[in-house]
Amino acid sequence: MTELSPAATEAHRAIEAIWRIESARLIAGLARVVGDIGTAEELAQDALVAALEQWPISGVPEKPGAWLMGTAKHRAIDLLRRRQTLERKHEEIGRDIERAQEVIDPEAAMDEDVGDELLGLIFMACHPVLSKDARVALTLRVLGGLTTEEIARAFLVPVSTIAQRIVRAKRTLTEARVRFEVPAGPERVARLASVLEVIYLIFNEGYSATAGDDLVRPALCEEALRLGRILAELITTEAEVHGLVALMEIQASRLRARIGPSGEAILLLDQNRSRWDRLLIRRGLAALERAERLGGAMGPYALQAAIAACHARASTAADTDWPRMVALYDAVAELAPSPVIELNRAVAVGMAFGPAAGLALVDGLVSEPPLSTYHLLPAVRGDLLRKLGRSAEARAEFERAASLTQNVAERKLLQRRAAECTAEGMAG
Repeated sequence: MTELSPAATEAHRAIEAIWRIESARLIAGLARVVGDIGTAEELAQDALVAALEQWPISGVPEKPGAWLMGTAKHRAIDLLRRRQTLERKHEEIGRDIERAQEVIDPEAAMDEDVGDELLGLIFMACHPVLSKDARVALTLRVLGGLTTEEIARAFLVPVSTIAQRIVRAKRTLTEARVRFEVPAGPERVARLASVLEVIYLIFNEGYSATAGDDLVRPALCEEALRLGRILAELITTEAEVHGLVALMEIQASRLRARIGPSGEAILLLDQNRSRWDRLLIRRGLAALERAERLGGAMGPYALQAAIAACHARASTAADTDWPRMVALYDAVAELAPSPVIELNRAVAVGMAFGPAAGLALVDGLVSEPPLSTYHLLPAVRGDLLRKLGRSAEARAEFERAASLTQNVAERKLLQRRAAECTAEGMAG
């Protein structure tokens, strides 16, 4: 293997940084012309390969984004010409080539407002025709600029699995003839819900990893926040977009406090609130205020952001407005009912009105099939039983919760809590 010279190594680093910044805009601009994400990404990758070959020798151009766009533009025009005899009428191809030359003028395309193009790419990558896993992988790939290997590492799955998801996603979009567009009317509402779901799925995997040794993966939280902030800049009049951003900002503010010095998990009520990031909290509260100013009934994300704000505004756990949180959970449950929301509501009820009231609600959820393997159900039940002095029962619940989680840090926390119950039982 030939070792790169220092200059070539520096050029490669610059290309990698530029690609992270420009790739989403590049793919968005190309997808608008060629009509599908798969082809657009291939053209963009071709331009990247050309940069890797030429820039170490010629140097990084003054406007690297425009250079990449210009290179990809020429390849897009060649592709449209090749399609002429296979797919379209002669005059249609002519118009397409003209359109490509107009739409992807390299310098203009990198300087003009690309909001609609990015929005179109976001809506395409998050199309409901795709599975959740496929939407997440494709979004991180084409909008986040992450490699297949980076996505696989973030989700602790084989590289081949992520590669297959991305390939299948592109094929599905092509076969379903999903158009590159910013939807309007009722379709926009449904499609936007899918976009918000994908961004929050990415954030949640970073905030509370489902498997592996680490409780949190901050890089995924940062990527979700970046996508959410971009969306909020592009769609300013949708309260739920600002609600989601508010929710993520406030939750992200606790990341440092969630982990102890030895990597151990720390529960929300036990966290050192001085370690919460006040800048992120201010940004989150400002986003929540924007959502509220837009008027109308608050959606599930904005309501959950309001719940997170109750924690953020309280200087101690005891100062938290638990009755308000119960009311907010009631509103969330009405809009987006789910057993997980009911479990969270039970926690708030237990804090507001006593552990017996919370336990009664949790006991009513034990038979819910979606919660049968959800480790937080026995964890919450164990906590409420412990507060009621029923240590032996609490220990059994914590042990069951530990057996269900695939996250090492969470498992250690639950095992520690089980051991504490044993000690309390012996002392009693």
